[in-house]
Amino acid sequence: MRHVADELLYRANATATFATIEDQMQATARVCNVAFYETGLEKLIGNRKLFFNAPREWLLKPELLPPYPEQVVVEVLESVTGDPEVLEALQKVRQLGYDVALDDFILTTETEPLLDVATIIKVDLFEPVREEDIELYKSRGIRLLAEKVEDLETFKHYRDQGFEFFQGYFYSKPEVHEETSRKGRGNNKGAQIRLLKEAQEEEPNYAAMENLIAQDPQLTFMLLKYVNSAAFRRRSEITTIHQALNTLGIDRVRTIVTTVMLANNGPASRLLLPQALTRAAMCEKLAESMSAINKRTAFMVGLMSMMDLLMGVDMNELMDQLPLSKEIKDAILHREGKLGQLLTLVLAFEQARMEGKSPGLVERLNQAWMDSQVWSNEIMMQVDY
Repeated sequence: MRHVADELLYRANATATFATIEDQMQATARVCNVAFYETGLEKLIGNRKLFFNAPREWLLKPELLPPYPEQVVVEVLESVTGDPEVLEALQKVRQLGYDVALDDFILTTETEPLLDVATIIKVDLFEPVREEDIELYKSRGIRLLAEKVEDLETFKHYRDQGFEFFQGYFYSKPEVHEETSRKGRGNNKGAQIRLLKEAQEEEPNYAAMENLIAQDPQLTFMLLKYVNSAAFRRRSEITTIHQALNTLGIDRVRTIVTTVMLANNGPASRLLLPQALTRAAMCEKLAESMSAINKRTAFMVGLMSMMDLLMGVDMNELMDQLPLSKEIKDAILHREGKLGQLLTLVLAFEQARMEGKSPGLVERLNQAWMDSQVWSNEIMMQVDY
């Protein structure tokens, strides 16, 4: 239940919602150039793994592989068979330190030789899954990835079958079981909600924040652990919440307290937190050029728009508990006002619904997302959760 990897996909232009590929080598070259060289993996995904689709012609030229063997997973398309030339190339890929994943793999006489070079097999759950094949893969030490996981029941079934990785709609909106929430670490959700609000104020009340943090022992522990980490290189140990808040400064207090608190709020929260932080930062960045919107308020709207999932609380109930302005609540619940319009735009971008939008706006949204993604990755790498 953690975000451990991403898949790199190709689109011909910024408004395309599906892949149109006329030349596989050209498409692969373009997407690799943007991801690995123009952008860079650290900015794009932090320290996570990245799967990318490699056509047969690309596999036969290992010198084209990106210089990140510890992070990149070379994904062999389902159309590739295990002929001697491909097997020799994949053995070189493995020797260079890359993982090799077989995409939408179906075991046949032609594809079976690929098992000798695979480290991961991606199984399409929309196709029949044969238990004897799964047992064969596991007996050979190959790790299993379930594709198109749509719900919690499917996730649990294949987790129990020995699958380690999961990809699909379930990631976008994981379900939370009530009994799981009740068996959690006993969070004081009311205090958490008040702390979230206080942290996003233009001038937070440190005394109030100190009192609210003290009501959550695990948050206190994680905050002190972070502020005493090597990143700060302090000669003397910080032992109180008051010292920690003064050392961090307001911007770090906002992000670290919010991130640590939510990251330790359960598996569904951990899974969605990077997306929530990216959305919030994107709202903030876009608001910087909008005179009628306060950027801190925009950040709060972006973050709060996913808070029902992050905290396992109904959104209407959450809005009743939070001392937020009517403007913020109307934006989140009804998409009303300028804040509501901003949130609607960011949600449309996330879902690739850019039909009718100008290329200039799409480019601006792309840049805002990339900057926000970089920031989110940096925050998540700083927090031990």
